[in-house]
Amino acid sequence: MALVFTALRVLLGVAFALSGAVKLTDQISEETHAHMSSQFVQFASVFPLRVVGVEVDPVQYLALTGWLELVCGVLLAFGPRLLQEISNLVLSVVMMVAIFTLLCCRSRSPDPQLGYATFQGSSSPGDELSAPQVSFFKNDLFRLFL
Repeated sequence: MALVFTALRVLLGVAFALSGAVKLTDQISEETHAHMSSQFVQFASVFPLRVVGVEVDPVQYLALTGWLELVCGVLLAFGPRLLQEISNLVLSVVMMVAIFTLLCCRSRSPDPQLGYATFQGSSSPGDELSAPQVSFFKNDLFRLFL
């Protein structure tokens, strides 16, 4: 059983490291890097700490996320036990921020027929968020995982 968990840990670590490397350089996949660069412009507009006044540059946000995923992925796969635990925590926070960001981005362009979340405020794509004000329908989180 320990072999299975070790294999899973190494596989997840390598996946995170590869994901971080793609965010940092276009040498692996130029198309994917360009897509991520354009997506992080939108992601920076719904950054969770904007509520307290923290503004992020999309390029720096992409680089920070890429480095966190790369370093923590390598430590998760091949690091000592203590650093594996720390990288678990950091990657968990990165994934929570990613889920929040994707929910906020999705809520900015709602589809009323599907009953997804709606953004309360201005709905034009160029408008900036002063704070993420999102209201969810009762079963929206359930639909997220379907």
